[in-house]
Amino acid sequence: QPFKVLATETITGKALEADIYNAIPTEKVDGSCCYVTTYKGQPYLWARLDRKPNKQAEKRFKRFVYSLEDSKEFVWNVEEDFKPVPDTWIPAKDIEFSNGNPLPDENGHMPGWVPVEKTSKQYCWHSSVVNYEAEIALVLKHHADPGLLEISPVPLSEILEQTLELIGTNINANPYGLGSKKQPVHLLVPHGAFEKKNPPTLKQNDILSWFEGCSEGKVEGIVWHCHDGCLIKLHRHHLGLRWPLAETYLNSQPVVISFNRTKYDCDFEPKSLFHHFSKLDGKRFDRLKDIKFD
Repeated sequence: QPFKVLATETITGKALEADIYNAIPTEKVDGSCCYVTTYKGQPYLWARLDRKPNKQAEKRFKRFVYSLEDSKEFVWNVEEDFKPVPDTWIPAKDIEFSNGNPLPDENGHMPGWVPVEKTSKQYCWHSSVVNYEAEIALVLKHHADPGLLEISPVPLSEILEQTLELIGTNINANPYGLGSKKQPVHLLVPHGAFEKKNPPTLKQNDILSWFEGCSEGKVEGIVWHCHDGCLIKLHRHHLGLRWPLAETYLNSQPVVISFNRTKYDCDFEPKSLFHHFSKLDGKRFDRLKDIKFD
């Protein structure tokens, strides 16, 4: 995008309407957004795929925005202005419709999803974290013990209709140092999984000090989960701070592998992440980047 987003000292009306002062602050995890919903009669992982305008339509849209500075007035020809997407594509839930057609957002995109097939080359890192035979996904979350993370298989049915973040070796330059080229490691993190227990107050200086001055602030950003379902996001870049960092908060915590193989009546492929993690059941590592399969 040809512009930079910067945070001001003023809280937006949208955030105040959503009661941000009573929202739950969580870590913004740096990955690729995913969604779990039904496909072919069973729970499936879906990858984010925004439907974008073709070159001619994008030029028209940009000219309009630069001249009037209000993208909401622009009139799209939905059938002709957008690049084709797979037949399996579905629009995101909060997208608006007109005459049965999904409408683009203020950036000229239609957020949506495509199912991740087991054999998909384009979404091979997505498919590495799901096993459709056993109907499970590899998930990183908090362990019951405070200060400890856990990697474990979770039934896809338990995370149905949830959004998650795919993190790992080949996602967004791997800010958490997971795996290696020789042995890539990818995991799913449910959105809102890492609540911030000692968040900063909603003042710009306090948030800046938190990001720069404490270990818990070594994160990509904060997402406030409001009680009405609204999400308010703040990225380090919005405050002029750099990301990624050499050391992240997510990598400062020990992690345990919990993989009860007897629960899953399935022979995992020898090269799969499920096979490798099942061999590490009960193992504990000081940090995510220390996980090795050898």
